[in-house]
Amino acid sequence: STIASSSMRFSTPRAERARLLHAIADGVEKRIEELAIVETTDNGALLRSHRRGVMPRVAHNFRFFADWLLTLEHEDFETRGHRNHVSWDPAGPCVLITPWNAPLMLATWKVAPALAAGNTVILKPAEWSPLTASLLADIAAEAGLPAGVLNVVQGHGAEIGDALTSHPDVRRISFTGSVPTAQRIAASAAANLTPLSLELGGKSPLLVFADADLELAVDLAVEQYDNAGQVCLAGTRLLVEESVAEEFTRRLVAKAGALRQGDPRDEATDIGPNIHARQLEKIDAFVQRAIAEGARAVIGGHRRDGQFYAPTLLTDVAQDSEVVQEEVFGPVLTLQTFADEEEGVRLANDTRFGLAATLATGDPERAERVTAHLVAGTVWVNCFFVRDLQAPFGGSRLSGVGREGGTWSFDFYCDLKNTVTAPKGFKDHG
Repeated sequence: STIASSSMRFSTPRAERARLLHAIADGVEKRIEELAIVETTDNGALLRSHRRGVMPRVAHNFRFFADWLLTLEHEDFETRGHRNHVSWDPAGPCVLITPWNAPLMLATWKVAPALAAGNTVILKPAEWSPLTASLLADIAAEAGLPAGVLNVVQGHGAEIGDALTSHPDVRRISFTGSVPTAQRIAASAAANLTPLSLELGGKSPLLVFADADLELAVDLAVEQYDNAGQVCLAGTRLLVEESVAEEFTRRLVAKAGALRQGDPRDEATDIGPNIHARQLEKIDAFVQRAIAEGARAVIGGHRRDGQFYAPTLLTDVAQDSEVVQEEVFGPVLTLQTFADEEEGVRLANDTRFGLAATLATGDPERAERVTAHLVAGTVWVNCFFVRDLQAPFGGSRLSGVGREGGTWSFDFYCDLKNTVTAPKGFKDHG
């Protein structure tokens, strides 16, 4: 097969690119209800969340990068009388491989900046949640995006992934997903030295200090069950200072027990189903192995009728245990205690991952101190999942390679060129 090697590089000015992206955003906004229903049908996430937050944010993704594109400035400076001119050139065809837990949101975090930079795009959505990617292609075409600029390729990654990631005409690959898949993609891309941006999930800590607003800390912990626990950024490792651990646990059990699990189309539902029977089996296997090793399920620890897993809290878990060290990607939290700040930070950093961390404390000096020592691409203090597109996003360690967002996205999706011009040598055309 061939990869569309053309780009909007020299034929489409920035202002026109921005106009097209705003037109796509207009198309998304006109179809928010349809997109929300299709996404919920496809992956089981809450319809109310898709209506109120996710789909409006999809439109915002296009508007943000359309506007940010127009703020990029060509930088000029002198070197011994010579003029340096730094410019942003589109890299070329970009392969974007996206996951199933927030299909359209995560796809447009990549598609919007790649198109804004002037590239052609080959979008490969997850096979478990393919539908809204195809609708996005329809919306883009209706908005006037030239044919061949946004291409959606459906299918199983095992069958078509290597053909996309090893193709010599591909200039950028952005992937969100698992570490093993990322390793295969990196090996496939190595022959052509194709630059990669990888966001690979994590095993993020939520640190609760004794000086924290305990009710706020409990709310933050319950929020980690969002989307049936299928959130790469989730703070699934609760690390609580010993002196407040008993009260924190009591409040958490009460609040988590009030969550309503059921039909994601029902406005009253708090937690929907997990996406696939295979994912449900994987979650339960993690939990049952942990219980067999001595963990205690304070709440949950079992499947429910249908494709649901009960919100679960495991205590009595060892730091080196599988359930503490590996990403479950389901509504499963572990709770450990620590004696002091030093131990809390040590436990927080003691995994192979480094995507995010959440911190609850009433002491701003402690917040600054602890944040400085946490290994994470994003740290939230007394809040969770506040994401501004102008901020860098990505992970450390096995949580990923590179950063996207704001200018960092254009750094990745563009080739930066420096043109150095001598002050002499030009013929007089006057």
